[in-house]
Amino acid sequence: VRGRHHRPTVAGPERIRELLEVEINTFEDEWRQSAKIWESAGGYSPTIGILGAVMGLIHVMENLSDPTKLGAGIAVAFVATIYGVGLANLVYLPIAGKLKYYIGRMVSTREMLIDGLVGIAVGDNPRIIEARLKGYLH
Repeated sequence: VRGRHHRPTVAGPERIRELLEVEINTFEDEWRQSAKIWESAGGYSPTIGILGAVMGLIHVMENLSDPTKLGAGIAVAFVATIYGVGLANLVYLPIAGKLKYYIGRMVSTREMLIDGLVGIAVGDNPRIIEARLKGYLH
């Protein structure tokens, strides 16, 4: 946050808040796009696994006359399904969740900084600023 560069004499407290909130919104929008990509991967992954399962079962149907090849086709079907569901639930969706958590923490921290900077710019009592900022800590 570049708030320390905006002096009260150069820009009023509300102007400082406005400038820094634009920064926060831009940051949040960019990072939320990253989280959406991981969520999308988590949504598509099981579908791709099902496609692999269907392909494996098609292979089984092609080789019904040769029982020795049935096991391989069924195995492909199960493995594809496991990979699709596993990647979604063990990799993609947890990454999306962690990104969302990180984004929330960063936005909260930046909002806290803005409140502190605006309080200083307005000339609030340091105890009042401290009490206001403690509200951000959980």
